[in-house]
Amino acid sequence: MDKLILVCCGTGCAANGAFDILKTFEEEIKKTGAAAGLMPKIKETGCHGLCEEGPVVKILPDDVSYYRVKTADVPEILAGIASGGVVERLLGKDNEGRSVRSEKEHPFYARQMRIALRNTGRIEPWSVEDYTNRDGYRALGKALTMDPEKIIDEVEKSGIRGRGGAGFPTGRKWRQCAGFPEQPRYVVCNGDEGDPGAFMDGAVLEGDPHSVIEGLCIAALAVGASEGFMYIRDEYDQALRSMFKALEAARKSGYLGRNILGSGRDFDISVVRGGGAFVCGESSALMASIEGRVGEPRTKYIRSVQRGLWDKPTVLNNVETLANIPYIILHGGDHFKSVGVETSSGTKVFSLVGKIRRTGLVEVPMGTILRELIFDIGGGIPGGREFKAVQTGGPSGGCIPASLLDLKLDFDSLNKYGSMMGSGGIIVMDDRTCMVEVARYYTNFLTEESCGKCTPCREGLRHMLRILTGLTTGRGREGDIELLEEIGETMQGASLCGLGKSAPNPVLSTIKYFRSEYEAHIRDKICPAGICPSLTRFMINESACKSCGQCAKACPVSAIVMDGSRPPDSAGASGRKGGPYRINSAVCISCGSCRRACKFDAVYTEGRQSVCRV
Repeated sequence: MDKLILVCCGTGCAANGAFDILKTFEEEIKKTGAAAGLMPKIKETGCHGLCEEGPVVKILPDDVSYYRVKTADVPEILAGIASGGVVERLLGKDNEGRSVRSEKEHPFYARQMRIALRNTGRIEPWSVEDYTNRDGYRALGKALTMDPEKIIDEVEKSGIRGRGGAGFPTGRKWRQCAGFPEQPRYVVCNGDEGDPGAFMDGAVLEGDPHSVIEGLCIAALAVGASEGFMYIRDEYDQALRSMFKALEAARKSGYLGRNILGSGRDFDISVVRGGGAFVCGESSALMASIEGRVGEPRTKYIRSVQRGLWDKPTVLNNVETLANIPYIILHGGDHFKSVGVETSSGTKVFSLVGKIRRTGLVEVPMGTILRELIFDIGGGIPGGREFKAVQTGGPSGGCIPASLLDLKLDFDSLNKYGSMMGSGGIIVMDDRTCMVEVARYYTNFLTEESCGKCTPCREGLRHMLRILTGLTTGRGREGDIELLEEIGETMQGASLCGLGKSAPNPVLSTIKYFRSEYEAHIRDKICPAGICPSLTRFMINESACKSCGQCAKACPVSAIVMDGSRPPDSAGASGRKGGPYRINSAVCISCGSCRRACKFDAVYTEGRQSVCRV
């Protein structure tokens, strides 16, 4: 059987030289392959998921995956393919450190269930042949023989809710749009993924654009639209490249344009490049942007399913939602409904980032326990540190503490505890994370991204940012916590769009679960996590210091010196010659570089005594 080499060229792997690896494979095979009787096929693919250990190379049909591959490894990999062996040092590791050959054995992949990501990392993204070889466009062919009402019935039966954040039932949205008589009608794909740490939609657009195209085609058939739009943020260069090539290939193959597959139905898709405004992830702001107007939300009593683009009925779904649609039509709504939990069916794609061993893309059934995602799939916290919290749902999501690690990941469970599913960003934090600073960081982000149209969001965010900045710089005062809560609750009730209503979540959830940290910043003028420079003084524990000098090398201001009170040739408490290191507090800027560099936990923190107390 022919060998196939799949090289991950997703954004993360590309940043680490994946395209050079792809080129090296091609050159080496041309140079030595024919002589050795080895001429495998090579394919550029989208993201394989395990971004932490990229670039990733997969060999089929051997089902061998290699990680952290470099161009110098290519000849050895080809030699292994020719001999039937493996390159042991490039194999993945399980949670016990044992080598694993295939994805099926790897703990990162073994517990996943891939529906939205079923083709990502397995096909050449824009190839119609690759896509159709994996049942691509079969669902479109089936939908063309179905009554539009029956298509909507199947989507409703599946129970799928919007994967872009709001979680609104997709079938209900389609039925509402189809029920209005106005023409023309439009369908729109929201690819404006702006959450820090989120890259789910970008990975699908890069690695499997045809699934999104097919999903949008089916949506058009269901609601009676003949024109669709892909709204993709301009920073997603690879996603745009893949989509443009896939659209061209789909048109040439008869899946887009006039008389689709001889059915008499017309439908085509235009790409609109977003300018990077976070608020344009909101439906009405996105549609305003497509029309060429300023991306601002409008009042919610006007529904886009009735008056959307150019005041005509419009359905908007996000990338992941649309990628699920062909699977639902092909396999049936009941099959999709059997996965997940009652009110949150199917699977969900998460971007797993932060203080975790295995960062990357993960797709698991709805209702998966948070603990399983972080520790079994993600491998836990690096460096043996303690898990502290996880933020779900992007910058407007709440922070979930360690006491809720057994929480189910579904729409309703997360909402119940002050967070949300959002688009699926999961940011893991360890015990060296200041929750007050986390709240300040996200509030700052949202302040910059607020369109400013409504007063509660515009002024509420600015006022909360001012208070939080004061807390992290030693100017906090009694009553600040209560004032933050009052402002947040007002914003939730009075803001115009979802950005303003959800923006207080990081603040309110951190106050709820980590109130003692806020109180320490106000009353004791201490940052317990040792993150806020104005409230932190770094010290070195003499008995724990090994005199290795790594802290001194990491210090950007040369504030760390060896203790001169002990002769260099004498043995100190560390058992090594020379005294331990110490930190000159007059020079130290409290950046924390020394603590991050120390492998022996010899650097500790205490509160500064000279901070402003007004």
